[in-house]
Amino acid sequence: MSGESLAGIADARALLLDFDGPVCSIFAGLPAPAVAAELVALLRSAAVTVPSAVGNEGDPLAVLRWTGEACSLEITTAMEDALCAAELQAVGTAQPTPFGHEVIVNAQASGLPLAVVSNNSAGAIEAYLATHDLAGCAGPVIGRAYADPSQMKPNPAPILDAVQALGASPADCVLIGDSLSDIEGARAAGVQVIGYANRPWKVEAFGSADAVVTSMEDIASALRR
Repeated sequence: MSGESLAGIADARALLLDFDGPVCSIFAGLPAPAVAAELVALLRSAAVTVPSAVGNEGDPLAVLRWTGEACSLEITTAMEDALCAAELQAVGTAQPTPFGHEVIVNAQASGLPLAVVSNNSAGAIEAYLATHDLAGCAGPVIGRAYADPSQMKPNPAPILDAVQALGASPADCVLIGDSLSDIEGARAAGVQVIGYANRPWKVEAFGSADAVVTSMEDIASALRR
């Protein structure tokens, strides 16, 4: 990705950064499918009939999303608490994304306000940032709305909350994310979006993004310049 392709970062007044992917792989040491299976087991212990597609789901966020749509608030809250606990545990073995930390540090050094906006829990994000001495570099952390998975991206609400927390306007912000939900949420919120394609198939899938990078080094370098 050329520097010209990332020129929007130089003109941005605020940077919004997804967490799981651009910053780290939170479930590197505690595999996401294992966490998803634990959530499914919790549902079944509560006498919830779980469809086979959900029972075989490897993404714990997808299991939580289904729970919010199909189950009571009491069960959704229990699932939320279980996932928050798993995410906090996962922080201890999370794997930093190459150059992901440099993006945060370089944004601070360049005076570019930065917020983390994620479908992961704020508590886990804040614990990770503190563990890696990044808490003073990152700005507001906008995590998953508690026990309300309908508010997760691609819902633009958390992105707009991050924009507001930075005192910016959507048009002045750039979101960096590694999922289609990031791109869709950014479009709905009216912010620019850079897709971090950390899997080969994502390069084409992220075609609607303003730019696509395959390494966070491109963004760290653009911020350094």
